Amino acid sequence: MKRLLEQELIEWKNKKEHLPLLLRGARQVGKSYLVESFGKTHFDDVVILDFERRPELKKCFLTREPTEILEQVEVLSQKKVTPGKTLLFFDEIQECPDALVSLRYFKELMPEQHVIAAGSLMEFLLNDEKYSFPVGRVEFLYLRPLSFKEFLMAVAPLLEKHIESQTQSQVIHEELLKWVRKYLFIGGMPAAVNAYLETSSLLESQKVHSRILQAYQSDFGKYAKHTQHKYLEMVFNKAPALISQTLKYTSIDPDARSRDLKPAIELLTKAGLFQQMFATTAAGLPLHAHIRDHRFKLLFLDVGLLQTASQVHSQDFLDKEILQINAGAIAEQFVGQELLASDDVYQNRPLLFWEGEGQSEIDFLITIQSQMTPIEVKAGSTGSLRSLKNFMHLKNLSLGVRISEHPFSHYDSLMSIPFYLVHTLRKLALLFLKA
Repeated sequence: MKRLLEQELIEWKNKKEHLPLLLRGARQVGKSYLVESFGKTHFDDVVILDFERRPELKKCFLTREPTEILEQVEVLSQKKVTPGKTLLFFDEIQECPDALVSLRYFKELMPEQHVIAAGSLMEFLLNDEKYSFPVGRVEFLYLRPLSFKEFLMAVAPLLEKHIESQTQSQVIHEELLKWVRKYLFIGGMPAAVNAYLETSSLLESQKVHSRILQAYQSDFGKYAKHTQHKYLEMVFNKAPALISQTLKYTSIDPDARSRDLKPAIELLTKAGLFQQMFATTAAGLPLHAHIRDHRFKLLFLDVGLLQTASQVHSQDFLDKEILQINAGAIAEQFVGQELLASDDVYQNRPLLFWEGEGQSEIDFLITIQSQMTPIEVKAGSTGSLRSLKNFMHLKNLSLGVRISEHPFSHYDSLMSIPFYLVHTLRKLALLFLKA
């Protein structure tokens, strides 16, 4: 399956001065597949060091000298490593902390060698105080589940060619919304998308979701030194019902203490299974400087995994309006996921929302061209936009965005975007602001 992040990898390869690259993302989002495919396509060869499958490779990194490391790697892999022509891929790098440390020396002593590292639990290694992280000597890229655009590229390539257009015929508009509903059920985990491609069965993709969710839970034992297993299980099992709600620890377990649940949430976020979306006071720019870190919502890694974990019936995705599925939580998950997928791939900034007095709330708040841009996810032909309009008046803003099932339109300071165009929201908003 085509991943848009591959273009970033190509640009990294072609840089005159490139740093070793850490590809970050949750387990099973396709990191290893992407790197191997990229290496085979754009290099003469790729040498893969999988430290989980071949623990003996760890011995190669007892030295800090890159030439010595490569000599030993060549012996164990039976492959020649030629800087500039061979991609060196450290997979499951969390199993070999010395390999992470070695990235500094590859940058300093062998800068012509292309090195990419990835790992399903790499985030824990990066935050382990015992190891010296090569700050400033590596760069990051973040891989997420397939976006809706990438999903269409795989399952409906002819339709995908229409997705960028602001003006759609009614037929294409309705067809795109039909595929949005399918994406809400199938999601963007590569294995689930592949299962649908091979069988055209939503049930088969759901079986893959169940296997992935079970695999995540089986990893909890690896987090045991950080927090108690039971709290990880508790948060993981309760969170799907709490998506898009401002989180209260008592909603997870009225008898558990916040000091026990908070580390579990942070660990699951670090592993990429959740995204924390924080409230901001929106007192000024940058918005992230005004986060209220005790007020947050949770988003799941993937909308397909969420619907399986929430046990939403497949017929709901075919019969109901998108905003009615699971009381709108699935729709907000989709929008959040698309906003993350279209954000800067070199950063992993949390999404933001805003809470006002009473029931006033803005679903998402982003910055476009140095201006706050409020986003509401609404149903119906008009929906209630009171909070959006009040916020725009309060902050003297020239643009507000509504996301719904209705075709693209704009009137005065309001831009209405259908679900399938969320990935182009920033580009459309720039055009609106410049007009």
